[in-house]
Amino acid sequence: MKNVMIIGGGIAGVEAAIYYRKEGFEVELISDRPYVFIYPIAIWIPVGTTTFDDVAFPLEKLAARHGFTLSIDRVTSINARQRTITLEKGGKRATDHLVIATGASKMKHAGIENTLSICGAPEQSVQLKEKIDALIKKGSGKIAFGFGGNPNDPSSVRGGPGFELFFNLHHQLKKLGIRDNFEMTFFAPMAEPGARMGKKALSLIKTMFKQNRFGSRYGKKIARFEEKGIVFEDESILESDLTMFIPAGDGLSFIKESDLPLNNAGFIRIDDFCEIVGVKGWYAIGDASALEGPDWKAKQGHIAEVMARNAAHNSAIAWGFKSGEKKGYKDHLNILCVMDMGNSAGFVYRDDKKATLIPMPIIGHWMKIAWGWYYKMSKMGYIPRIPGM
Repeated sequence: MKNVMIIGGGIAGVEAAIYYRKEGFEVELISDRPYVFIYPIAIWIPVGTTTFDDVAFPLEKLAARHGFTLSIDRVTSINARQRTITLEKGGKRATDHLVIATGASKMKHAGIENTLSICGAPEQSVQLKEKIDALIKKGSGKIAFGFGGNPNDPSSVRGGPGFELFFNLHHQLKKLGIRDNFEMTFFAPMAEPGARMGKKALSLIKTMFKQNRFGSRYGKKIARFEEKGIVFEDESILESDLTMFIPAGDGLSFIKESDLPLNNAGFIRIDDFCEIVGVKGWYAIGDASALEGPDWKAKQGHIAEVMARNAAHNSAIAWGFKSGEKKGYKDHLNILCVMDMGNSAGFVYRDDKKATLIPMPIIGHWMKIAWGWYYKMSKMGYIPRIPGM
């Protein structure tokens, strides 16, 4: 039976481990933490409507269920020419069949230590809750949420969770009857953050900002973060008692230092079948890869899962496990999300042909909660996977 080594225990790596097993491979999943963190539902940790343990799903349960080997270790280097990876504890390992699903690093901004991110290290979601709880206890304050860009790869920008947590926090403060005591401002260096979701989604965001008296600072580059606010390129300052900021993705340092083919942002260049350009038998999926496609393309979890399933399918064909046509990821590029707002949501979809937003009062919020349950149950194989989810 053919072996495959998968590095990265996030959404992409987990999907790859499951589907490589389905294709008949012996799988070793190497992750630097013992759980898969379900980022789409982490937005509720800071506002106390879910817990860290509900979002961090143990990898050992998935390994036992699907029969793959789990190794908790950290990758420190990769050498494509030698076809090896080096692990912090496990040392150098040779492999002719590798799937890189390690995710991405973040753009480095001056003073970033003065911020917390809902898309950063999982522990920051708990730290955000602690900061929010302290502000609520104080009874007033200035709150600034935002996200940044990467000019070398705009697909690595992740702003949706920032909007979702922003709206959820507004909802929480409103329920507590203290919303009027807080200034809430959203900031981003682009002129119209959220524009790639389509005109309808952008219009909804603008309407919500006007109705709820949210402030905005758009179109100014961020110079640095300070303890009490954000300084922009023109030296104007946005004061803040709590700054939540999502930096755009960037290539991981050990990827940038490797001999893998990379784009200007340090993401791994792949073909449509997720195979690394010039490195036969090695694949890259999810945030670690350099996507090709329309200008509005975005790195999202469901695209990472498509890439994982395709890599497993294409590997099975390449290694003679089955016959058939290889599958590409480019035909599946779209933007798909349920943007939660605490007591409602909006269903957002965009592809090359259309951009749609469907408001879902009340039911949308519960649909996203149900998705979190569905994710865990379907990954454990207790319920069937719904196509497209």
